[in-house]
Amino acid sequence: MADSVRLRKGEESDVITGAPIAMTDQTKIAPDVAAEIGRWLIFLGAEKRMSAKTLEAYERDARQFFDFIGRHLGGAPSLKRLAKLTPHHVRAFMAARRSEGLSGRSLTRVLAGVRSFARFLERNGKGQVGALAAVRAPKVAKSLPKPLAVSAARRLTDCELRAGEAREPWVIARDAAVLGLLYGCGLRLSEALSLKRGDLRPGQDVITVVGKGNKARMVPLLPQVEKLVADYIALCPNLPPDGPLFIGARGGPLAPRVVQLAMARLRGTLGLPDTATPHALRHSFATHLLARGGDLRAIQELLGHTSLSTTQIYTAVDAERLLDVYSSTHPRA
Repeated sequence: MADSVRLRKGEESDVITGAPIAMTDQTKIAPDVAAEIGRWLIFLGAEKRMSAKTLEAYERDARQFFDFIGRHLGGAPSLKRLAKLTPHHVRAFMAARRSEGLSGRSLTRVLAGVRSFARFLERNGKGQVGALAAVRAPKVAKSLPKPLAVSAARRLTDCELRAGEAREPWVIARDAAVLGLLYGCGLRLSEALSLKRGDLRPGQDVITVVGKGNKARMVPLLPQVEKLVADYIALCPNLPPDGPLFIGARGGPLAPRVVQLAMARLRGTLGLPDTATPHALRHSFATHLLARGGDLRAIQELLGHTSLSTTQIYTAVDAERLLDVYSSTHPRA
């Protein structure tokens, strides 16, 4: 799994594990810390089944922290020196990153990555970095998902809306099929684009989706969504039987950016706000199910959420929608 984390300019590879260890011109990580970072990345990939992008983010966060600590202490941070860090050092790092414009949410993510490394060290008897646990992460205001109205979500898959565009009919049908899967099945964009041609067959009423952490789940396939996919397959030229379901104009796997641009064009056509993104269709799927009496546990399974608390945010969205309806329609509001 460590091979999936590509080396960038200025990085070196640990001679024990082969995992990438970040270096900069200003600070070099001590060999003992570098070796542990390599083992940590392998652990996250193999045991926690984190994606390559998540591993890159964690490695980058660790690099930023150790770069700062090295400059702050005047030398490459070793395991022995890390154990002597104080909350003051961690707060100085947080203050420096905030002064660079890093948001509270992003800073929380950075601290989560570095704390993960600290826990890895402790579990493997390599020492403790108590200063990281002693400092609170910045408070982040929770923002509620912004679902689309039911009518708008349905219209996004209407190919006639894009009839005037200078694009092949199969391209417009492809985009409609992808958006249909996002709203009709609650898929993430990455999940829809990772589907293979053989994953969907005529008359199929469920599909198996591989989500975060390589966890598979089964999702019902509505007849309307199946028809959108079937129409796309019928129009798409040279769709390989054993390749990706959705392809780009040159025959390769469809890039997420293409779907995002198609959604942006539809936003303009329908007069939707900037919050109407492909991922907002997944929010709409959950919110609309809940509004029609859907069971929260069932919605959790359909979305592939590990924790029910993640799904419960949609109850707040539904309550807010009901209050808006009350305020706008009740005579005594």
